[in-house]
Amino acid sequence: MGFRSGYSGAVLASAVFFSGNAAAQNSPVVLPPIDVSWSRVGTGGIVGTSTSVITSQDIERSPSQSLPDILGQQAGVQVMHVLGGPTGNGDLVDLRGFGAFAQSNVLVLVNGRRYQDFDLQGFDFSQIPLNSIERIEITRGNSGTVLYGDGAIGGVINIVTKTASPGAFSGHVEGAVGSYGFGEGRVSASSTSGPWSSAIFANAAISSGYRQNSELSQQNAVGNLSYRTLEWTGYLNIIADSQRQNLPGALQNLPLVYPITLDNPRATVTPFDWAHKQDFGVTAGFTRPLGSGVELIVDGGVRRKFQQSQFFNYFNNPFFVFDPSTAGPANYVNTVMTTSSVTPRLDVRHQLFGVPNRLLTGIDVYNTQYDSDRPQAEGLPDIHRYNIRQTTASIYAMNTTTVTPALEISYGGRLQRNLVKGQDVYNAAADPNAGFYASNPQAAPADSSEWQYALHLGYEYRLNPTLALFGRAARAFRLPNADERVGAGNPFDVVIPPNLNLKTQTSYDVENGLRVTMGKFNFQTTGYIMELTNEIHFIPALSANVNLDPTQRIGWENNASYQLSEDVRVRGGVTYMQATFRDGPFAGKTVPLVAPWTCYAGLTWGIVKKLLVLDVTAALWSDRRMDNDQTNFQPQIPANATMNVKIGGEYNRLFWSLAVLNVFNTNYFDYAIASASTPNFFSAYPQPTRTLTLRAGATF
Repeated sequence: MGFRSGYSGAVLASAVFFSGNAAAQNSPVVLPPIDVSWSRVGTGGIVGTSTSVITSQDIERSPSQSLPDILGQQAGVQVMHVLGGPTGNGDLVDLRGFGAFAQSNVLVLVNGRRYQDFDLQGFDFSQIPLNSIERIEITRGNSGTVLYGDGAIGGVINIVTKTASPGAFSGHVEGAVGSYGFGEGRVSASSTSGPWSSAIFANAAISSGYRQNSELSQQNAVGNLSYRTLEWTGYLNIIADSQRQNLPGALQNLPLVYPITLDNPRATVTPFDWAHKQDFGVTAGFTRPLGSGVELIVDGGVRRKFQQSQFFNYFNNPFFVFDPSTAGPANYVNTVMTTSSVTPRLDVRHQLFGVPNRLLTGIDVYNTQYDSDRPQAEGLPDIHRYNIRQTTASIYAMNTTTVTPALEISYGGRLQRNLVKGQDVYNAAADPNAGFYASNPQAAPADSSEWQYALHLGYEYRLNPTLALFGRAARAFRLPNADERVGAGNPFDVVIPPNLNLKTQTSYDVENGLRVTMGKFNFQTTGYIMELTNEIHFIPALSANVNLDPTQRIGWENNASYQLSEDVRVRGGVTYMQATFRDGPFAGKTVPLVAPWTCYAGLTWGIVKKLLVLDVTAALWSDRRMDNDQTNFQPQIPANATMNVKIGGEYNRLFWSLAVLNVFNTNYFDYAIASASTPNFFSAYPQPTRTLTLRAGATF
């Protein structure tokens, strides 16, 4: 569970219609093939969706030091920083407006397989070494649910890791130092011998942190071993991560409870809180042709994650006055989570009604066991002991038909059986608050089963080599995760007992878009509408998760790039998003933590070819409602902007760079929790001001 336990019909039409286009008919456009390598759909994406790809070169050139910030330089991606760490641990990456619950609505894959955790930690982007990433594929919208299962309401982010480079042996080593005690080392090595190849990428980072009690120590590694012949391919992937993070907590804007406020952004009101995490995963599989145009892919994996965190009560004195010197343990969380999976599938290229088709079909079986003990402190008897088991079994199919060389249509569906069993073992004898609750603090057991389904229909039509139209309609679903069912589980904070029987969230999407390719200029625009039922959300005032009244998102995403010259490239994007409640007491109100407007811009300039390269990125976001402000009566998180600059180069096998983040030394926060009753009162997580990072290394 870790430190995140408390966080919590018209469609925009294309500007060009399907009018007759003689040029398109006289000069057929051949659509590019959909490549299936690591991922199930590859960089071709799901037909009809808005997609983008971040390459390893983009990552290397970016001034940003963390994966969430690199993702933030894409249309429709909002990033919320919480801990402000240099590696991005704890950051929220949001696709299409889900605020505090972004991690549960954006499905993250590693090499085409689910890597989403069954808790609010979601996917920790800091656990993948940046130097291990070959590319990142972003598929927006909920159609990814058909291929990958629940959780892809906002979209899918597929991280494809590098494999061994051709040749007997190659390696890479680099080090970095930076502001606030930041230090990092990266190393990688790969080797190929006949049909065998192997690679390992490792990273270690430390930071004293921008704020008091925000120290970080992290080590992670990614390794792969593969065997390739003309008849079959096998692989073994291993991911490991260890992290120790202190938790500085949020600061209030007014001294109503704590004497320390946002006027002292580097301070903390939780000087002893901490969270640790250890994570290990193994995935293995093989690919084998079964005949002409038929390929069998079988893989499976096991992951184990251990999390421990300790939270303190800083009012542990007779007068209920904030005094860290008298702090006593309030809540200890010790969670073990094991996820196992088997995902066989077939990739079939066939002819149907005389036209080429490609069918991807398979079975997914996932089993997750979540065990979480909640005493006051390590070694004390458990106050709550939560045990939840979730098993899902699915069958799915996605077919793509090349109707003409200029028109592709895809259609598919998933049928999924979900089984959940959960219980809360409550020990009143260990609970210092026993007898003071308004209701029974023990959660009612869960024993449920249900069928859910996802559907997708999409098209892409190339009017000519310059212009393409695309669109889709889809239905998807998301299951509640373990932390959402359990809640904070803090005996000092429970207003109502946890709800192990939260309802499944569903969504319906429709979108249309336009792509333009004119030589060195590329442009994509997309309009969409999404309607959701039973959206799952955390209400801090209740210290519980609930199913919201119906909500919706309406959005417009735009991104463009232009190669001004051989050495200069510019890029930018603008996104508008309206996230509102459709019904209930908050009808018409804005969903918290979703900025209506976000913009990004970037410039890459090879001043002296590879010897000296400048990269500048900027991000701007509008006001957004604070978490817990469903009534929209509190002040908003202010609009702001940041700029990052990086200058570097390489000579032979040596390379270096100097990055300056938040160049203009902006004081800002982009995550805050509003009081449910006290006007103009909130808590926020201040982010680092200007930081510098110097990096150097060599390849061999």
